[in-house]
Amino acid sequence: MGDNSANTRPWYLKLHWQVLFALVAGVVFGWLAPAAAESIGFLGDLFLSLLKMIIIPLIFTSLVSGIASLGNARSVGRVGIRTVIYYTVSTTLAITVGLTLVNIIHPGAHLNLAGTEHLPEGFSTATQTLPEFLLRMVPDNIVAAMAAGEVLPVIVFAILFGLFLTRLNGPNVDAVQRVVDGILEIIQALTLAIVKLAPVGIFALLAREVARSGPGIIWDMRYYFVTVGAGLLIHATVTLPTILWVLGRRQPLVYARKMAPAIATAFSTASSSATLPLSMECSEEAGNRRGVTSFVLPLGATVNMDGTALYEAVAALTIAQMYGVDLGLGQQALVLVTALLASVGAAGIPMAGLVMLVVVLQAVGLPLEGIGTIIAIDRVLDMMRTATNVWSDLVGTAIINRFEGGSS
Repeated sequence: MGDNSANTRPWYLKLHWQVLFALVAGVVFGWLAPAAAESIGFLGDLFLSLLKMIIIPLIFTSLVSGIASLGNARSVGRVGIRTVIYYTVSTTLAITVGLTLVNIIHPGAHLNLAGTEHLPEGFSTATQTLPEFLLRMVPDNIVAAMAAGEVLPVIVFAILFGLFLTRLNGPNVDAVQRVVDGILEIIQALTLAIVKLAPVGIFALLAREVARSGPGIIWDMRYYFVTVGAGLLIHATVTLPTILWVLGRRQPLVYARKMAPAIATAFSTASSSATLPLSMECSEEAGNRRGVTSFVLPLGATVNMDGTALYEAVAALTIAQMYGVDLGLGQQALVLVTALLASVGAAGIPMAGLVMLVVVLQAVGLPLEGIGTIIAIDRVLDMMRTATNVWSDLVGTAIINRFEGGSS
């Protein structure tokens, strides 16, 4: 519907070109004028705050509306099962790519040891047990969970709310559904307005990041950087497009171009959750049904972390190589399973993957001090793996949309 009008606009007014230009300009500006880049960084923080402001209301209303539009609980269950199967398969493939590369390149053999004194301020090595994770999913106070910005409890509550909305009938229930749909329309209109600021926010965020990190740090950790980067690149440009073409019946390049604003925003913000409003907008513009988009993407922003899982597996084996520990096939399989489960528990926020790496290291008995070595370039890799996470969510949406095409 909006595609025809979009095609008549000049290319420089299209969001994906503006965002790509902002990416390049941000890198150049941060490199050439680091002081100025630091001073405009607040514009990026402001853009992030605007996105975060609408995450909770967007997740709640979109999930409830999406479940209601899918119909009965049986339809919701079918979509849910297909979504979980896709997430499991794509994440397993990502980890397999990472493990293969780390066994070929051996990046840990080129690294020096560093202690935990290099860990960032506020970094916690405390881990979460399965019962604690399950308890966190069901809040004792949903309003408090929303106020704290806890996404997982909100998703659980929204799914339950939507399911019971489909089970009940009557004028009061219809009125509730109309209210939810109305709020969602307003939130989506607000999202569109915020999204127009994306080029400015991305420019400021990236310029400041380049000014702070500098290019030299990547050279010191080049083997590790190349291993993770190549793994993410292979998964994003080979594995996921192949799945999209075979199962989703979509042209990968055409679909990727439509998703470019969301992927670029994910790269610059390093937050799947902050990118969610734009991801949903891009998905619907690409022709994915609202019901599927509203169900799959909020869920994916929390539990589908292909890039994070790949990174955790590579980092664990790199640290093992660094300490001269030889992990056999059985232990590498344990890394795969643990990385898969840990990525589900990773929040869609910056540095979440680093926190979950602790779980993977403990599973195979590796020292946590190894994190101190690889922390130096984590922010850059965080941006790359978040973009991969979001791209995987969007591919999954197209696939589920195709299989649900006959049930609208």
